[in-house]
Formats: sequence, C-alpha cells, structure tokens
Amino acid sequence: MQLVCSKSELAAIPKGKQMINTINAFSYNNARKDAAFAKALRSCDALVPDGMSIVKACRWIDADCKPKERIAGWDLFTFEMSRLNECGGTVMFMGSTDAVLTLIKDRAKIEYPNIRVCTYSPPYKEDFSEDDNRRIINSINTCNPDLLWIGMTAPKQEKWVMAHWSELDIHCHCGTIGAVFDFFAGTTKRAPLFWQRHGLEWLYRFIKEPRRLWRRYILGNVRFLYYMLCECIL
Repeated sequence: MQLVCSKSELAAIPKGKQMINTINAFSYNNARKDAAFAKALRSCDALVPDGMSIVKACRWIDADCKPKERIAGWDLFTFEMSRLNECGGTVMFMGSTDAVLTLIKDRAKIEYPNIRVCTYSPPYKEDFSEDDNRRIINSINTCNPDLLWIGMTAPKQEKWVMAHWSELDIHCHCGTIGAVFDFFAGTTKRAPLFWQRHGLEWLYRFIKEPRRLWRRYILGNVRFLYYMLCECIL
C-alpha cells in the first residue's frame, strides 16, 4: 500500500488495475473497530489522505510517510477524469441513485466531452445478495471501463471492492469516492474554498447538518485525538 503524499504524486500511481482508497479521521476510527475495513485500507494499492487530521497526525506520531497536503476525494476525481478526457475513454460510476447518476452523465457530457459514461445503481440495502453482487460485477465487466468509481459510502464501498477485486475483470484505476458522486451531480455542495484551504471542510459540513453529523465530528474527532495520543505514547 502506497500513501500518496501530495497531489503531484497522483500521476505516479502505476497504470493498470489499481485500487485507490481515501482515509480521514472518520474512516480511521471505523477501521479501529472493523477488521474487514482495516484490511481493505491496508490492501489497496494507493491510499489518499482525505483529511487534514491525517496529514497532521502523521507528523505528530512521526510516521514513516508524512503527507505534505490533504488530497480530497474531489482532487483525485478531477485529476483522473481530466487525464482520461485528454485521450478519451470510458468511465463507470457504480453507486448512488438513478437520479444522481443521470445528473452525473449530464455534467460529464459538458465538462469531459471525450469520456463515455456508464452507470449502475445498486439496490439500496445494507447487504447485497449473491445475485446483487453478480449483477454489479457483470455490469462493470461488460462496461470494461478505463476508469471506475465506486460510491456507496465508507466502509461499505471499500469492503465491497476488496471482497470482489479478483472478480472485476478491469484494467484501470478504481477509486472509492463516496460523497463525490453527490458533489459532481450538484445534489450536495462542497464547502467554500476558504474552508477547504484551511482544513475546515468538516466544520462546514457539521454546521450545515449538526444533528446528523455531531457524533461523527464531535465525538469522532475526540476519539481520533485519543488514538493519536496512544500512538505517541506507545
């Protein structure tokens, strides 16, 4: 697993079948209590630090790899899409609803005219059946994309990709980017640039939806700091 330390290093991820995941404080916390999720993060080919908390924590604990900057899922998305648009090809979006996927197709036609878009909306359920998984896998393999995006929120998306990686007959990068589907579709707005540049996108989201996100950001951030303190002591 390679931890990508800067946006410029995105171009250094090898071509071919590569699993790319992102990590932030929320996903780190979940990985501490979910062995399958932790394995998915460790097993990927490239791990992107999607959170200033991860960037700073790597410095605090004097980690072997210290990211120079936060690389949001959106940064990964725009980099890969722009690169594919230069040469042309096919991208597949697997996840979200048909309505969101339609909006994604419409915007992609304008911003990335050289890319053909395939989509698949999986059933909205906690666990997929064997038949559900077979349909998803067949849809991806039939599309034969040059770029694959999976958007089912963490940790479900990462664990699904890891569980079915060997069944995916693809030759491209596969990124798990969750909320980026809604950002690109326009159904959810990102924080203004000021908040993004100062590592406060999480605070902006919390202010917008305090009831839904207080556990994730208030309790979650305290838990993350505790874990990092333990790392420093040990």
